Amino acid sequence: MPRLRQVPRAEASPMVTMLYDLLFGEGVCPVETPGTVTGTPGDWWTVFALVPAVFEHACQGIMLYRSPERLLDPQLRELAQTRTGWTRQSRFVFSQHCKSCRTVGISEEKIAAIPHWSATDLFSPVERAVLAYTDALTLEDGRVADGVFDALREHLSDEEILELTYITALYEAHAIMSKALRVEFDADPDPIAEVPAPGEYQGFLVGPNDRPPT
Repeated sequence: MPRLRQVPRAEASPMVTMLYDLLFGEGVCPVETPGTVTGTPGDWWTVFALVPAVFEHACQGIMLYRSPERLLDPQLRELAQTRTGWTRQSRFVFSQHCKSCRTVGISEEKIAAIPHWSATDLFSPVERAVLAYTDALTLEDGRVADGVFDALREHLSDEEILELTYITALYEAHAIMSKALRVEFDADPDPIAEVPAPGEYQGFLVGPNDRPPT
């Protein structure tokens, strides 16, 4: 379950209601009947609807990257977005963009190799440059080595690099927000927790002053 309240259909703004119809079915309240036509729970939409201006801004970002006016090759864009889901550990972003990879014609073999792209020879030089740049954005907090940027510039124009940077950073933000708010496929509790020891075991005594608990 998400950490924030979800907005039922009766409370939604006209723009939100229009998208509810599109994603969940006409007249459906997604809080009462969750599940989008794409197979997701759909609670990203119902949580972001809490602030209509934020909802609209986020939707504009989706429309921007999908616009036919974009110069960046859609396959390169989807490789970067999918890799971002993996590096930022967002099951939601990774899963959704694996599907998007298929819609733009990326092979199943390449999709399966995105998590370990640097250890394969499946990707072309431009794809490897894009994936390396994505890792620098998401794993190195934007600290991009000159060699990576030079490799990118061998294949992409300045305008394409700006689009790639903006879209990748946008989906890094979505990955982070989805995990923080526990929406969609990122709704699981934090997996990093103590695993209880069996029986009465309390831990090793490693020093002369250590004492078992009383």
